[in-house]
Amino acid sequence: MTSTRPKLTIRLAAPRGFCAGVDRAIQIVERALERFGAPVYVRHEIVHNRHVVERLEQMGAIFVEELDECPDDRPVVFSAHGVPKQVPAEAQRRNMIYVDATCPLVSKVHVEAQRHEDNGDEILLIGHAGHPEVIGTMGQLPEGSMTLIETIEDAQAFQPKDENRLAFVTQTTLSVDDTSAIVDVLQARFPGMKAPHKEDICYATTNRQAAVKALAPHSDIVFVIGAPNSSNSVRLVEVALRAGAPRAQLVSCAADVDWDELGPVETVGITAGASAPEDLVQGLIEAFKERFDVTQEDVRVTDEDIVFKLPRAVA
Repeated sequence: MTSTRPKLTIRLAAPRGFCAGVDRAIQIVERALERFGAPVYVRHEIVHNRHVVERLEQMGAIFVEELDECPDDRPVVFSAHGVPKQVPAEAQRRNMIYVDATCPLVSKVHVEAQRHEDNGDEILLIGHAGHPEVIGTMGQLPEGSMTLIETIEDAQAFQPKDENRLAFVTQTTLSVDDTSAIVDVLQARFPGMKAPHKEDICYATTNRQAAVKALAPHSDIVFVIGAPNSSNSVRLVEVALRAGAPRAQLVSCAADVDWDELGPVETVGITAGASAPEDLVQGLIEAFKERFDVTQEDVRVTDEDIVFKLPRAVA
């Protein structure tokens, strides 16, 4: 029997979804609950995804904004985005059990920033104001040690104390293209500026953006599964539009799709930000299969096999 449903090709980005840092952070909370029992407190969302947070809450995790909301006698986990230095220092002062789930690639940026500070360099941080990762990175050093650069205009306007003692680091979840444009401006103005030994934008951000660039020009619309406060997910929408997708939309899950607004489509691109679980991707694909006669294609730009070790406290 011939299907009466319209035909649709789903182009599925690969890699997509969870990265090694997110995987590790979630495992840290799960292992802490196994080892110490509930409740385990978590300072800030462990990763930027409500579905992940709600599942961990059901297991006994309690999410708080600040350390002073945590009792002294229960373990606390610090989120994957990193925390200012005073947070673990305060936990130590209170003799708390704490586990740091900061992504190792974010920790690498912290180490770079400290090294530049030790060398007496003025440090620029390319990133987005208010993002937890930026707050954590700026909080590694004394106030005023780091200047935040958000835009090309910021890069053009910045006046260094000494242009021969200048270095930069970046947030790990930025748009590769936007960041390159800002760095180009800074390096043209300050040729001696020190750059990271290896690019700070993490492998997962780079790979997910490359996969979206590959599928966007051939898609009528691209759906990015992720949270509005997830920097890497929001960047994927921007990358899709710039790469030629006529439309791109951020959704947290299939329930967010307005099917009436979808209109006639023949090809849909699907990806997920680094903090979005794969079951949400599969849920969106199933929702399309209920309405369309679906053919699925993988658009794979690389394979990922990176795994980060767990901290000794929960290993």
